[in-house]
Amino acid sequence: MGCASSIHISDRVVYHSGKESEDSHSPQQTNTTQHQGNPASGLPLKPPSCKTTLTEVQFGPMKLFKDPLQVLLVFAKEDSQSNGFCWACEKANFRCSMARTPESALECFLEKHHDLVIIDHRHSRHFDAEALCRSIRAVNSSENTVIVAVVKRPDREEASVMPLINAGFNRRYVENANMMACYNELLQLEHGEVRAQFKLRAGNAIFTALEQSQEAIEITSEDQVIQYVNPAYESIMGYQQGELIGKEIIEVPKSEKNKPDLLETINSCIQKGKEWQGIYYAKKKNGDSIQQNVKITPVIGQGGKIRHYVSFNRPLNDNNKSEKPGERVQAESQTDIQSSKHKDRRKGSLDVRSTTSRGSDGSSQRRHSSMARIHSMTIEAPITKVINIINAAQESSPMPVAEALDRVLEILRTTELYSPQFGTKDEDPHTNDLVGGLMTDGLRRLSGNEYILSTKHAHHIPSQLTTPLSINDIPPRIAKTMEIEDSWDFDVFNLEAATMKRPLTYLGLKIFSRFGVCEFLNCPEATLRSWLQLIEANYHSSNSYHNSSHAADVLHATAYFLSKERVKQSLDPIDEVAALIAATVHDVDHPGRTNSFLCNAGSELAILYNDTAVLESHHAALAFQITTRDDKCNIFKNIERNEYRTLRQAIIDMVLATEMTKHFEHVNKFVNSINKPLAALDENGANSDEESVKGVLTTPENRILIKRMLIKCADISNPCRPQELCIEWAGRISEEYFAQTDEEKRQGLPVVMPVFDRNTCSIPKSQISFIDYFITDMFDAWDAFADLPNLMQHLDNNFKYWKGLDDRKLHSLRPPPE
Repeated sequence: MGCASSIHISDRVVYHSGKESEDSHSPQQTNTTQHQGNPASGLPLKPPSCKTTLTEVQFGPMKLFKDPLQVLLVFAKEDSQSNGFCWACEKANFRCSMARTPESALECFLEKHHDLVIIDHRHSRHFDAEALCRSIRAVNSSENTVIVAVVKRPDREEASVMPLINAGFNRRYVENANMMACYNELLQLEHGEVRAQFKLRAGNAIFTALEQSQEAIEITSEDQVIQYVNPAYESIMGYQQGELIGKEIIEVPKSEKNKPDLLETINSCIQKGKEWQGIYYAKKKNGDSIQQNVKITPVIGQGGKIRHYVSFNRPLNDNNKSEKPGERVQAESQTDIQSSKHKDRRKGSLDVRSTTSRGSDGSSQRRHSSMARIHSMTIEAPITKVINIINAAQESSPMPVAEALDRVLEILRTTELYSPQFGTKDEDPHTNDLVGGLMTDGLRRLSGNEYILSTKHAHHIPSQLTTPLSINDIPPRIAKTMEIEDSWDFDVFNLEAATMKRPLTYLGLKIFSRFGVCEFLNCPEATLRSWLQLIEANYHSSNSYHNSSHAADVLHATAYFLSKERVKQSLDPIDEVAALIAATVHDVDHPGRTNSFLCNAGSELAILYNDTAVLESHHAALAFQITTRDDKCNIFKNIERNEYRTLRQAIIDMVLATEMTKHFEHVNKFVNSINKPLAALDENGANSDEESVKGVLTTPENRILIKRMLIKCADISNPCRPQELCIEWAGRISEEYFAQTDEEKRQGLPVVMPVFDRNTCSIPKSQISFIDYFITDMFDAWDAFADLPNLMQHLDNNFKYWKGLDDRKLHSLRPPPE
């Protein structure tokens, strides 16, 4: 029977459970055996205990039960130190995961929420340990995680730990690969920081109980300074937390109805450590006195001294008797109405009291328990925090400001936060039609017609074509057209003509060779060639725009962007490979129709993908289906499983980023997370500080944004190409939209882009609208990041060209001959 402890390595992984895995002869299993014995001495490990009993922790009167510790080890390479901690985890019966890269570490942490994270801080050339720690700390669930930095043994002077603390580490461990040293460190962590954090985590449940209590609860310090009041207290007394917390009890107005010596009696009792209970009149904020049944309990803390006082206050009814449970329900509902304005302000996006029945039946109690657990979760979204801040600001704002904030809240509660809004359809029909066609999923179709893609027969391995066996066998006339493929002025149409509409295979061989893709994937060049042929065969040469020439163009732009210095600073080799593959497959099997058309036509793909990112989902899914179907074409066959998962996720994310409905979201996130922080560093004179810049560029989140922006810019870079190329692409996309409009009219479908009627359309106007609405801001942001003056000059020239045609009221691609 296998043991419960497990070792799982993400990204060049080892998964290690006590029992043998099904694929015990895989490369991963070979790696696992490195942890079966003492890596330093070769001695076998003492088998860990197979028991999985829960650990009992006492927390005041609570008994807490915890699972075996979850530990995440982040080491770029296997060495004696990482082996030491692996051995120690097994011996301590902890559940252990190993990550080799910051991305896989963050992914693993988001999945398992480890109690303890140990990060290798010794080798900055592998990854930035402090940046990774900050990324983990940015996750809500890391609040109670203990993070340890493994540092080099100091050569001379002892260094300060403040940089580590500022980055979010709890402590450091000076490298020591001795097995028992690692084991002892883990035990001390478990019984020290980890257990303390576990108790703090349990405190959330206690505060949830306080928040949901129907009794008014007040907690004060040993000096009688108010530290906490719960929502019931706010409701009953009419105060808000901010008006009370930090004040001494004596500063809060008292009712004159109490006996003169009552307060002295209460203080005398509780200061001796005794509990006091009795009837007490409290004064509400509005000046009214309320009679309450009060119990004050001293809480003994460190040093055996009283550290807090907890006061439980229950209002009495008109007959001066405690309310009966049934009467409490009615009273509570009235209180809920009175205090609704306070609830919006309280932390969390879920108000349990307003959604939970107060009945005494079993199902109601279960609902209450479930909702309370939800309330204790730290799942508050950033937008919720923003709305709560605005709600709080409204309470103390003058009427005009409060009304303006109401409008702000109305906007924030919509889903289209990033898309500019137009006034009327007549203002700019070209832009409105482009937005309608590219950024929506279509109208609901009323007719019974269905548009069925005849693609089932297109997904095939191509017949043996006369393609090169390797890059060295490319015919000279084709090689000549690719001599300047590393230049932005490269003409893909020359290559299209020379290859008889098969530019993707040839350009792919050249670019993938330049970036060492075969070496990275451990893939023979013959496999890459077969894969490129396969992908190109599944592009539709009958499409005027979305064909393999467009894919080749996007691949070329992607490679060009990857060669820019700032991009190279930001991305790892796996990111570069993902970007090149994503560019190659990003429109595979495109039917030459927009998502809106497919949704309106009730196509099989629209039904399959629920009218959401239909084509982009299809491109990504089909690319992996046909790649992995045949070993002769499977470029991923020889890479390790977790590396494949990382690569696959990156490719999918980039392909989905080409969908235009989230265009402004991607651009705005890039500007706010990357452009603006870099500009701030530049203004502060810190741009020369490589570490600060690197901190912005290489966080896992920002690398994802950079990759999305890169492929988006590559996908719609036509307006930034040299003028002749720009004009050719404009003609091709216009023809594809004309064909769609023709078909919509034939089938009686909604016409998604009415301006793209081949008889009336002004191509210059459509290009001007596209540049104004989608291109300018995006490429301004990308140029600020990647430094692309030549592209911006082309964009300016092309805009002026289209504007000149439009000023002359011309609708064509080119002016008439003189």
